[in-house]
Amino acid sequence: MNEPQHLIALKAALQEKRQPLYRSIIRWTWRLLAGGVVAVAILFLTINFTAIPSFRELEDPSLSLASEVLANNGEVLGRYFTENRVPVAYEDLSPHLVNALIATEDERFREHCGIDARAVARVIFRTILLRDQSAGGGSTITQQLAKMLYSDRDFSGMGKMRKTTKLIYMKLREWITAVKLERSYTKEEILAMYLNQFNFINNAYGIHAAAEVYFGKNQADLKIEEAALLIGMLQNPSYFNPVRYPERAMKRRWIVLYQMYNNGFITKEQFDKLKVIPPDMSRFKKVTFTDDRAPYLCAELKKDLAAILDAPECRRPDGSKYNIYKDGLKIYTTIDPVYQQHAEAAMQEHMKKLQARFFQVWKGRDPWTYRNRETTAREIEIRKEALWDRIRESERYQNLRPKYFDALTDRMQRKYNFELRDVDIKRMLEEEAKAGSISQMVADGTATVEQAAAYRRILNGPEWQEIKNQYRALQAAAKKAFETKVDMTIFSWDSPSLEKRTVMSPMDSLRYHRMHLQCGILAMDPTTSEIKAWVGGINFKHFQFDHIRTDRQVGSTFKPFVYATAVAQQSISPCFSVYDQPVTISARYQNFTNITDWTPKNSNNTYSGLRMTLKEALKNSVNSISTYLMKQMGDTEPVRGLCNNMGIDSSLGLNGRYRIPKQPSICLGVADLTVWEMTGAYATFANKGIYGKPYVIKEIRDKNGRRVYSSLPEEHPALPPNANYVMLQMLKYNVAGAPGINTLKSEVGGKTGTTQHQTDGWFMGVTPRLVVGTWVGGEDRWIRFLSLSDGQGSRMARPIFAGFINRLEKDPKSGYDFNARFVRPSGDLGIELDCANYTEGEAAPTQDEEEFYPDIYNDQLNEDGTVPGQKQKKPDDTFGDQLEGGN
Repeated sequence: MNEPQHLIALKAALQEKRQPLYRSIIRWTWRLLAGGVVAVAILFLTINFTAIPSFRELEDPSLSLASEVLANNGEVLGRYFTENRVPVAYEDLSPHLVNALIATEDERFREHCGIDARAVARVIFRTILLRDQSAGGGSTITQQLAKMLYSDRDFSGMGKMRKTTKLIYMKLREWITAVKLERSYTKEEILAMYLNQFNFINNAYGIHAAAEVYFGKNQADLKIEEAALLIGMLQNPSYFNPVRYPERAMKRRWIVLYQMYNNGFITKEQFDKLKVIPPDMSRFKKVTFTDDRAPYLCAELKKDLAAILDAPECRRPDGSKYNIYKDGLKIYTTIDPVYQQHAEAAMQEHMKKLQARFFQVWKGRDPWTYRNRETTAREIEIRKEALWDRIRESERYQNLRPKYFDALTDRMQRKYNFELRDVDIKRMLEEEAKAGSISQMVADGTATVEQAAAYRRILNGPEWQEIKNQYRALQAAAKKAFETKVDMTIFSWDSPSLEKRTVMSPMDSLRYHRMHLQCGILAMDPTTSEIKAWVGGINFKHFQFDHIRTDRQVGSTFKPFVYATAVAQQSISPCFSVYDQPVTISARYQNFTNITDWTPKNSNNTYSGLRMTLKEALKNSVNSISTYLMKQMGDTEPVRGLCNNMGIDSSLGLNGRYRIPKQPSICLGVADLTVWEMTGAYATFANKGIYGKPYVIKEIRDKNGRRVYSSLPEEHPALPPNANYVMLQMLKYNVAGAPGINTLKSEVGGKTGTTQHQTDGWFMGVTPRLVVGTWVGGEDRWIRFLSLSDGQGSRMARPIFAGFINRLEKDPKSGYDFNARFVRPSGDLGIELDCANYTEGEAAPTQDEEEFYPDIYNDQLNEDGTVPGQKQKKPDDTFGDQLEGGN
C-alpha cells in the first residue's frame, strides 16, 4: 500500500529542516577527531622531546653512581648503592637464559619494533573488556626495559581519575621509549641490557650476580632448570623468591619450562624430566654490606632522605624523584668524624664492662621466666610470646613458612582478597578461645574494621580448620628447627673483631643476643644545633635497630623541665626548701585530670621528713619535691607547654595519645621520649634558653653539583635567660664531684634518670659546646639489672658521657673547646643562687655550692664487670625476687 502524499511531504520537510543539524554534527565529529589526533601528536612529541631520559645507564650499569653520606670535613661516612652487579655481554649470556626469557616474556620479540600489537589487542579485548585477569600482560621485553628508566610509579594518595590519567601518560611514554630503544639498539643488546638491569633481590643486581647468589656459579654454567627459575623471578622477584617460597618458585619455573617446550627450545622428554626437579638452594648466599663508618646514622638517614626527596622542590628538573642508590647524590652532614670515633670508643669501653656485670647478675637465671612479687602470670606470657614474635620475624622461620602456607595463602588471597599472616591467625585463635576478642581489638585500635570482617568470614569458612592445623604444624617445625644446634657466628665483647664462631641452637642464639644491653648516644652542638655524633647501638652488624629515635621512658631526666617551669613562673630559688614528706594531688585538684588521688613514693619508699633545698632535691631525684612543685602549678599544661617550646611535641599524636600525658605523674618522668628529643631539649639549657631544632643533614647536591636541598636552622626562645641560668647552676650541682666528671676540664651539668625496675638508664650531659644524650637498656624491657645499685643511670649511662668528653679533651685534633664557660645573663637575675644569703619564712639550710652530695653508689666498673673495692657477691635482689627455671 502506497504511503499518503501528505506524509511523504511531511517527512521531506522534517528531513530538510534537520539537514543543518546533521551537517553540524558531522563537522564537530571531524573537528573532535582531528583535534584528538593533533592532541595525541602533540603529547607524543612532548614526551618524545622532553620526558625521555638518556639511555647511557642501560648501556653501562656502572654509570649508576652511589650516593655518599659525607662528614663535616668531607670524609665519607657511608654510601647508598646498588652493589654486586657485573654486566654481561649478549655473546657471553647462557643460551638457556635467552631462550627462557623470549619464550616466557615475549614470544614475538624478534618480530616487533618494541610494541607487540597482537599482545596489546589481547589485553584490550580479554583483560579490559572481558575482565579475564589470566590473559597475561602486553608489555614486551623492550617495554619492560623502558620501565627501568623511570621511578615515578607511585600512585599513593591519587584519586581514580588522576591515577587513570597518569597511567595513560606512563603507557604512552613507555611505548615511545620502547620504539626509540629498538631504533637505537639491536635485539641482542636489548636482551643483555634487560638481564643486566633487573634486580633479583637479595642484593643480586643483574643476571651475573643472581647466578652467583642463588646457585653459586657463573651464569654461563647455569642448567636449564636453574635458568628457568631465574627467568621466572622476572614477573615478581619477591613473590617468586625461591629461598623463601620454593613451591611458588617451582610452579613459576614449570610455566617457564612449558613455554620453552611450547616454543621448541626443549624437547618433551626434557620438559617432563626437568619440571619435577626441586629447586636446589643449598648454595644460596646472600650478600650484605655493613662497612659504613656510621652505619646506624646512614640507616636512619634513609628515612629522612625519602621524605626530603619526595618534596616537589627537591626532585629532578623533569619532576621525577631522585634515587639515592643510583643518582650519585652528595649528602653533606654535620657529623664530626673525630667526635663519632670518640663516642663509639667510649661506648665500647663502658658497655663491655657493663655487659660482663649483667651476665654475672643473670647467671643461672632466665629473664623470660623470672618473677618477683609484682610479676603476674600474664606478664610471663607476654615475655614468652615476645620471644616467639622474634622467632617468627627471623629469616629461618620465614623460610619454613611457605611449606605450610604457600598454597593456603594463595587460596585465601583469591577467595577473600586477604593476605594471611601469622598475626592474623593468632588473633583468630584468640577469638575462638574467647568470643569478643576481635571486637576488643578493633576498640583498642590493634585491628581495623576491615580486618575484623575478614577474620569473621574466615572463622566461619571451610578453610579455618586447615589453617589451624597448618599453623600448629608450622609452630612444631619451627620449635624443632630452633632447638637444633648449628655452627654460627655470634656477637662477643671478648673478641677483638666483636664476634666469634660457636655451636649453638638458634633459640639460644636469639636469647643470647636479646640479653645484650643496648645504647643510644647523640652529641649536639647547642650553639648551632648541629649533630656531631650518632651512635644508635652497640654493633650494627648484629643489632641493626637504632635507639636514637626510639621511645623509652625517661625517668628523672624529665624533672629539670618541671623545675625549670617553676623557676620561670615563680622566680623560685634553688635554695628554696620543702619538706620531704608525702604529697597528694587529689582527684580533679584544680586543673588536673587524674580521676583518683595520687601520692607517689620516693624511690627508696621512705621520706626523711626534713627540709630539703630544691637543688638537693633535684640532685637526688626526690619524687616528693617534684610532686610538690607540680601541685603548686595546679595544672600539667605549664610543664607540657615548656616541653613543647623545647622541641618535645605535646600535641595529640596519631595514635590518639599525647607524647607527654596530661597527668601529674609526668613530673616523675613517666613519658616515653627519644634520645633525639631529649638531647634537643637539654641543648636549650646550654644555649641561653633558646631552643634550636637539631639537624644532621646540611645539604644535598646531585652528581652535577646542583643543590637539591639545604637545611634552614630553626630556633626560638623557650626559657627566660635568668631562669635558664638558674637551671644550669642546678644541673652543674647535680654532677659536682661525680666520679669521672670530677676530673674533666669542661664546665659540666647533667641529670641521671632511672626508670622503674631499672629498665632504662639515662644521662643527659651539658657543656657550653656540647650536649650529649645517653640511654642504656635492653631492647626488651625485662632485660634489666635486678638492683638499683647496678641499674641506675649513674652506673649505666653517665660513664659513657664522662669517657666521651674526656677523650675529646685529650685529643687536640678534636677541636673541642673545654675552656668554654656558660655565660651569666647581664644584670640582676632576680633569683638568689647563694644559699648563704637566701632567707625564707623559715631559714633554709645553708649549703656550700661546691659541696658534693655523694651518689649512693659508685658508677665505676672493672673490666670484668666487678665493682672496685668490693668482694664478689651474689646479686643484690632488692625486690626479693623468686626464681623460676634457674640452675
